[in-house]
Amino acid sequence: MFYLAAALVLRGWALVERGRSEEGMAQIRQGFDTGGATRSHMRAHSLALLAEAWGKEGNFTEGLAELAKAFTQVEETGIRFYEPELHRLKGEFLLALNPENPAEAEACFRQAVAIARRQQARSLELRATMSLARLWQRQGRRDEARAMLAEIYGWFTEGFETADLKEAKALLEVIS
Repeated sequence: MFYLAAALVLRGWALVERGRSEEGMAQIRQGFDTGGATRSHMRAHSLALLAEAWGKEGNFTEGLAELAKAFTQVEETGIRFYEPELHRLKGEFLLALNPENPAEAEACFRQAVAIARRQQARSLELRATMSLARLWQRQGRRDEARAMLAEIYGWFTEGFETADLKEAKALLEVIS
């Protein structure tokens, strides 16, 4: 049941990413209803995917509610492999809800970067750094944004065809 549930959640998330929101959200719910996605070692990750899907729908409040559940799961289980992404998503959602007050979002992004660095989770660090760099770019802090993003981007020696590294390269070109 675990693999079926996890597959349903992942497939649903992918459908939402491709613009098939209604079908995707139904698949994610089905994954949670199946029960396997709620196993403790994958629950925070599954909740993050659900939150991300809500965010894609523009429902950031619902996304934050799912992230709160994910943070609770992380604290209860101590399983922290996806914790940086939880903080990054929270920052993105807070920024979307209140763009005039970016301080809390920036704190979330900084926390995501710090945790990813401690975990040596370079891909998650890259994502969090891109979120922070985009915020700083909007604030006119281009030099800081460029320096921080260039540092993590320069760490990678392969995988440049992946979506995250393509996005990082494009962002670097824009802020350079």
